Amino acid sequence: MADIIALGEPMAEFAEETDGRFHQRVAGDTMNAAVSAARQGASVGYMTALGSDRFGDRIIEKLSEEGVDTTGVMRNLSAPTGLYFITYGPDGHEFSYYRHGSAASLMRADEVNAEVLQTCRIFHVSGISQAISTTARDTVLAAMTLVQEAGGLVSYDTNLRLKLWELETARDTIHNALTLADVALPGLDDAEQLTGKSDPDAIADFYLGLGPRIVALTMGKDGVLVATPDRRERIPTFPVDAIDASGAGDCFDGAFLAEFLATDDPFRAARYAAAAAALSTQGHGALDPIPKRSTVEKFLKERG
Repeated sequence: MADIIALGEPMAEFAEETDGRFHQRVAGDTMNAAVSAARQGASVGYMTALGSDRFGDRIIEKLSEEGVDTTGVMRNLSAPTGLYFITYGPDGHEFSYYRHGSAASLMRADEVNAEVLQTCRIFHVSGISQAISTTARDTVLAAMTLVQEAGGLVSYDTNLRLKLWELETARDTIHNALTLADVALPGLDDAEQLTGKSDPDAIADFYLGLGPRIVALTMGKDGVLVATPDRRERIPTFPVDAIDASGAGDCFDGAFLAEFLATDDPFRAARYAAAAAALSTQGHGALDPIPKRSTVEKFLKERG
C-alpha cells in the first residue's frame, strides 16, 4: 500500500493554445499533488470515482505512468468524468467547469476503500474535494476519520473555489474538516476570505488553534510561513522566469508531503516544496511542468 494517499476529483482539461486550438490534458488539485509527491520519490496512491469513459481511462493511464497506485479508484457506469476548459481573458486564466453530476461528485462514504486508507501514512484532501457535492463532503470527513483512527496523518489544502459553493458554507465545512487535520496547507488569498484576517501570523495562529500541528501558509511572492506550536519561520520564494502558475500550489503540497515524510522536518520540507513550486511555473499546464527530485535538488544546490 502507498505511504501517501490523496482523494479528490481529477478531470479532463482542455487548455486554449495561442492558435486558438485546445490541448487536452488531465489534472485536478489533489491529483496534481499526488503526481508531485510521486515525482519526488514518494510512494503514492489516489482515490476517486471516474466515469467509464475515455477521459476516465486517460486519468488512470496518467496516474499509472507516474507510478501512482490506482487501487482506490472506482468506475461509475452511469456518470461521466468531469472536465474543464482554460481560456485566457484580460485578467489571465478563465476556467469553465463541467462537473455537475460527475462520477467523483457522487462518491459516498460507504464506498471508500478502508483498507487503503488505514495503511497510509499521510492522507491528503482539499476544499475542492468537499465542494463538489454534499456526498463528497461527507466522504472526505469519513476518510479523514478513518485515517486518524488508524494512526495516520491528515493533510488539508483549503483551496477555496467560490464558484462551487457559498463562502459561509465553505468556511464552516473547511474549518470543521481542519479540526481533523494534522497539516494545514492554506493559501493566503483563501485564508483571508475564510478567516477574515490579513496578517499571516494571525492566520497561522487561527489554523493552529483548530487542531493542526503544522501550518504551511503559501503567500505567493512573499514565500511561505511555516508554523508549529513551538516555532515559525518564513521561507522566501525562489525567483524564476515564470510562464504559468497553474497548479503551483498543488505542486507545493505534494512536494511538501513527500519531503516531510522523508525528513520529519516541516521547515526543510517547505523550502524544498517552494523550490519545486517555483520550477513548476516554468512550463504550461498543471501536471507537465512538475519537476522531479533530481531537478529540485540541483536547483537548490545551485542556490546554496
